[in-house]
Amino acid sequence: MLRLDEHGYSPTALYHIMYATAEVKSHQKAAKLLDVLDDLSISGRHVNRLAEEIGLAMAAERDRAVEDFVHHRRQPPTTPAPEVAVVGLDGGRTLTRESGQGTGVHGQAWKEDKVACLHSMQGETFRSDPHPEPPRCFLDAPRVDEMVRDIQANHGKRQEHELPQLEELALDKAKAAAPATPSVDAPPAAAKPAWPPQRIENSRSCVATMQDCHAFGKMVAAEAYRRNFPAAPRGALLGDGGAWFWTQHQKWFSYLTPIADFVHPLTYLYVTATAVSPTVSQRWQQYVAWMRQCWQSGVADVIADMEARLAHLEPHPGPGKLPATDPREVLRRTIGYLRNNQDHMNYAEYRQQGLPVTSSLVESLI
Repeated sequence: MLRLDEHGYSPTALYHIMYATAEVKSHQKAAKLLDVLDDLSISGRHVNRLAEEIGLAMAAERDRAVEDFVHHRRQPPTTPAPEVAVVGLDGGRTLTRESGQGTGVHGQAWKEDKVACLHSMQGETFRSDPHPEPPRCFLDAPRVDEMVRDIQANHGKRQEHELPQLEELALDKAKAAAPATPSVDAPPAAAKPAWPPQRIENSRSCVATMQDCHAFGKMVAAEAYRRNFPAAPRGALLGDGGAWFWTQHQKWFSYLTPIADFVHPLTYLYVTATAVSPTVSQRWQQYVAWMRQCWQSGVADVIADMEARLAHLEPHPGPGKLPATDPREVLRRTIGYLRNNQDHMNYAEYRQQGLPVTSSLVESLI
């Protein structure tokens, strides 16, 4: 893509300029880095202009490929189909500022971006569930607590149907987290696990935009086609379980198995266990029980348990909405989430098919 030559830079020099400006916080710092490491004397303003010029050219090339894909002006893929095609979709947040306001930062605000991570993988299929017990990372109390809090803290403004932050829940935070529940014996460190499927080296490609879901879906579908993903014998589309995710699956990725990323239900279970439990120890025991049931494709049993708990609670006495932290409200929201995604939480079956069940690759990318 870096074919611009009117500035007199070689493709290697342009690559270094673009890499530097993507990795550091400002164009001025990128220019200093290039001066020290590449002996390339260039101003921050010029780095800015090059980044904008090349970025716009890359976006235009991407948009042409997307339109060719949508309107069936497609060139046949030139790469072989992967054994396992995996696409992870997620939304993140990026800090923006208003353009056209001169130097400095004006109108700074967090806005949502949408990111896809596409991987070629390889792995076996199985006659039975190759990993019936949850991984140790989901049974490590301090790690789970930190993970859930980090996910909530980076999720942006909560919507009406979403769970409250843990800090808002009335739980005795002075007590230490419960000790980790031991898992089944892990294989020796030298042994390569049969599941999950393994990433093929240098197989990742990414798509990101601040446009809406419709535009995003087309971009990812075009990239998946270029990678020959529709011809893969097995594949997965992983996401957080939001309604937009299943819409994208139906429109563009029906050839992939749609899977609700396991970490998102885990987060709902942990927060709900926090809301309904008077102590940290009871919270942990309840979370582990629910989490293990979901891991083993028993989400219907979890829903039934939560519905029974909700039925035994006193009804809301007054007008208006319940506080978001009220156990009745937390249970209601979690039951709704699990019901909406129940058909995409057959994790034991997905593992038998040799598919991943978490979107950790796109999460870590974001």
